Amino acid sequence: MNHILRELDSFLSSLRPTFYSDLNSPLDDAELDKLEADYAIKLPNDLRALYKWKNGQKESCYASFVNNSVFLPLDQVLDTAAELTSMIGYDFEIDNWWNAHWLPIFQNGGGDSICYDLKGIFTGQKGQILEFWHADNDRNVIAPSLEAFFNKIVKYYATKQKEEFDEFFTVEKIPEYPKRFILT
Repeated sequence: MNHILRELDSFLSSLRPTFYSDLNSPLDDAELDKLEADYAIKLPNDLRALYKWKNGQKESCYASFVNNSVFLPLDQVLDTAAELTSMIGYDFEIDNWWNAHWLPIFQNGGGDSICYDLKGIFTGQKGQILEFWHADNDRNVIAPSLEAFFNKIVKYYATKQKEEFDEFFTVEKIPEYPKRFILT
């Protein structure tokens, strides 16, 4: 994961310098450990690596990181996950409308998220990346892992010149993905 993040860092700093300057400073191990203790969670190594690279983007930055979504700081990810989890059985009555094992690392501002799945709901693949659209009953797994997802982001940047770049690009064409699941 670290080599992919180094490549991404290079692309973002050269292709999107203003956006790059709006990314938050990374978290260190002590800060990550404290968040894990505060939220009673153990973050997987790839997710720790991501937040040791950058801690999301500044609150004042609305530019898209990927799939028309912003990259959330880890404390906001954990707060949002806790809030959504508290709604299970009340506002969310359908199984897996929201799941306590999902972490919304990207969000579009309209209540929709791209989530890291700690447990592997639907497929058994821990660390998969899935879409949570708050008003829709589909839960699409869009990547088998955070590394595969970020690898596609890096490949996108590798094929674009600065003048061709469109911040609203979508990660697509990961072999065998998306895997579609309809909730009833």
